[in-house]
Amino acid sequence: MEQIHLETKNLSFTYHDGTQALKNVNIKIKKGEKIAIMGPNGAGKSTLFSHFNGLSEPTSGHVEIEGEKIIFEREELLKVRQKVGIVFQDPNDQLFAPTVKEDVAFGPMNLGLEYDEVERRIKEALEMVGMAGFEEKTPHHLSGGQQKRVAIAGIIAMRPDIMILDEPTAGLDPEGVDKVLNILNNLNKEGMSIVISSHDIEMVNHFADKIFVLYDGEIIAEGDRHQIFSDKELLKKAHLKAPVTTEILYKLKENGWDVDTKKISIDETVDEILNAKNS
Repeated sequence: MEQIHLETKNLSFTYHDGTQALKNVNIKIKKGEKIAIMGPNGAGKSTLFSHFNGLSEPTSGHVEIEGEKIIFEREELLKVRQKVGIVFQDPNDQLFAPTVKEDVAFGPMNLGLEYDEVERRIKEALEMVGMAGFEEKTPHHLSGGQQKRVAIAGIIAMRPDIMILDEPTAGLDPEGVDKVLNILNNLNKEGMSIVISSHDIEMVNHFADKIFVLYDGEIIAEGDRHQIFSDKELLKKAHLKAPVTTEILYKLKENGWDVDTKKISIDETVDEILNAKNS
């Protein structure tokens, strides 16, 4: 039986001004999955993420980590945050120490680990994100992509079971995007569940096993990338752009070609075009 790592049950959240940010959200994340949560600005993605490790307390409903309901007491929240690590969209919200090394050390030290273990985890985490040699650098003097990788290293050093990343590739150039995706794929291969939010259709297309579409605080769809990205009406409603490959296949279909618009990758799309052309 597949292990459920994280689950929300009728999760709702209303801000003090009466704005309902989340409405009966039900999500299951299984161990080892790569999940993307997509939706327009203001859909509630960041608010949802803040519930995953107890940064926010639901107005109603609850979150379970490995079948255990999050309890809002200091000791219990510390346990949750060892299992669920969050990387914020803006690294400046996360990086505050004078050096990279001190920043990455912060989480493990808060876990009360021995000095040697903290040192080992810093070294391992920085090597994993390709930032070894930057230990004494000031985080705020690094590039955006480097800051993002240091922020990820700080979470890796805590050895969580689940990593949550809010817009992990926002503001990065293509090389920076590739580096972050490689890190996340490697962590996933080692058994970590990864949950991202993103507007980047092409990046999600390459990364996610499963996608949840969040719109106006509600989950309006879930499925694999073929199901989500081939549904033009859904994408339109959620203010999301279809992948270029989907646009091409829909255009061909409109022009009488017999193609399957559920094909997503470039290779699949080329095969569809060649098959239709030769048939």
